[in-house]
Amino acid sequence: MRGRTNEITKLILKGILITGGVVVAATSPYFVSRALPQIMRHISWKMETKRRKKKFSATFNYLKNKGLINIEYRGAQIYISLTPKGKKLANKYQIDDLKIKKPKKWDKKWRILIFDIKDRDKMKREALRGKIKELGLFQLQKSVWICPYNFQEEMNILREFFRLTGAEMKMIIAYDIENDYEARKFFKI
Repeated sequence: MRGRTNEITKLILKGILITGGVVVAATSPYFVSRALPQIMRHISWKMETKRRKKKFSATFNYLKNKGLINIEYRGAQIYISLTPKGKKLANKYQIDDLKIKKPKKWDKKWRILIFDIKDRDKMKREALRGKIKELGLFQLQKSVWICPYNFQEEMNILREFFRLTGAEMKMIIAYDIENDYEARKFFKI
């Protein structure tokens, strides 16, 4: 049962993160059921049964009590948003679920990711390197990785999560890489 609650927690937090918050007319004390469609519209999860709706409401209230979501009443409207603690957890969930989408046909462009993170941030550098490897990029050099697929959006999420500047992490698009046989073999292209 714990796994389902975790999944619902992820869905709620990511849904609010994606929408930037939710506004609901405060005409009923059951505002959670009114907020539900607005949050769920942005994520792929179907509310098929009353049991799931009940579970969603319970999880929603749990998140509120834990200080992960903020509910503000302004006149006849209710504003639902993430607290800083909730945003941090939602970003973690977003990082955990990150995947690079592979197009059906390669556009013949290499995306080269380079990063330069100072020695004092060694843990951050190693965590980033681990996530890049997990995403399936090919390591050309210690801080130089390549991928034949566009991962700009994923890179932006990583940059925000690890709080990196544009100078610390960059993407270069190249049409040719000398001796790219190993990389082509790695990506099966």
